[in-house]
Amino acid sequence: MYTVIVSSFISPTGSEDELPRIPSSVWRIPTTGGRLPASTRGISSPSRWLPTSSRWLPSCSRWLPTSSRWLPACRRRLPPTGRRIPTPSRRLSTSSRGYPPQGGGYPAPAGGFPPQAGGYPAQPGAGGYPSMPAAGENKISTGTDENAIIELLGNRSNKQRVPLVAAYKTTYGKDLTKDLKSELTGNFENLVLAMLKTPAYFDASELREAIKGAGTDEACLIEILSSRSNSEIQEITRIYKAEYGKSLEDSISSDTSGHFRRLLVSLCQGNRDERPNVDISLAKQDAQKLYAAGENKVGTDESQFNAILCARSKPHLRAVFQEYQHMCGKDIEKSICREMSGNLESGMVAVVKCIKNTPAYFAERLNKAMKGAGTKDTTLIRIMVSRSEVDMLDIRQEYLKTYGKSLYTDISGDTSGDYKKLLLKLCGGSD
Repeated sequence: MYTVIVSSFISPTGSEDELPRIPSSVWRIPTTGGRLPASTRGISSPSRWLPTSSRWLPSCSRWLPTSSRWLPACRRRLPPTGRRIPTPSRRLSTSSRGYPPQGGGYPAPAGGFPPQAGGYPAQPGAGGYPSMPAAGENKISTGTDENAIIELLGNRSNKQRVPLVAAYKTTYGKDLTKDLKSELTGNFENLVLAMLKTPAYFDASELREAIKGAGTDEACLIEILSSRSNSEIQEITRIYKAEYGKSLEDSISSDTSGHFRRLLVSLCQGNRDERPNVDISLAKQDAQKLYAAGENKVGTDESQFNAILCARSKPHLRAVFQEYQHMCGKDIEKSICREMSGNLESGMVAVVKCIKNTPAYFAERLNKAMKGAGTKDTTLIRIMVSRSEVDMLDIRQEYLKTYGKSLYTDISGDTSGDYKKLLLKLCGGSD
């Protein structure tokens, strides 16, 4: 049995009046058992349109389905490629899957061929048209999964985070730090990069940033050098020299002056006495020296303060401060504030506060960083990263005791977005 198919013709101008006469000849092909719409039987509807691939089909072409491709019945050169498409034989078997989808034509039945996009589909053999990619093949994932970064870094210790840089380069042949810099921005970027450094390397880089440039961040220098142990300071100075080709002492000396420079140079030696024993008689002698160098003298002998505060052990100095209080009825901090000023005052007071209670000192630093209209994000990041595995729980307790609200609450109210989420991971919880 055969079905007669009469091809519809398309006018290049889109006008039905210009339709050519329909030839009397038709193709006969084996039927698939389907029925064609009534409008395609005979020649009763010459104005049917069959757009395909956004082109007008030549009016002399008849289209036959074969293997998901439409082939013109006449040999004709088609722009713009100039290839000749062969005339199909008279007896062509239709695809068992039916007609492929046509833009504006009949919808594709279930199991039909995928839609063709743009121009003629690929022809078999060399020199044919390229085949179209599968659906979704050209979709490329873009953007950064910040939540994955937060979970990865926020739930690991520094010893677990730091090796990620080397592992990333081994696996992908790329620098993790550079990739993160290209994907992240702002405070979130600074926080992520800080968490991928060792404590000593991070401190060295912070000191470098504090010293270089037109201005000096004296508060950063004081904070780091007054709160680190001998071994930590020695490791910082070693890394600083290796990374920047200049000793930390030379950098400090060239960027500061006077008694403040002497204080910082003394601290960066990392030679404080770390013996736990306390000699009460020596503590009383040191208290008398401090009193004689400040409150009990016209002017101030800053070098005496420097020698005692930078060289004695922390347990010994706590005893000295108590003896000083008994001797003159004044707190050593208040005496320093009356006797000194500027960066030297800030430095000496920071040393005293760190010796008395280091967590309380950092709680105060965090509160000052977030208090007021703006946030000192550099200070906030430095303290949260450097103290998260040292004494963060103690800092949180001191913060709550001193300011009546948790550190977690203040960070939540003063920061936002991914930056806030990662800071809260370092904080560890709400008290």
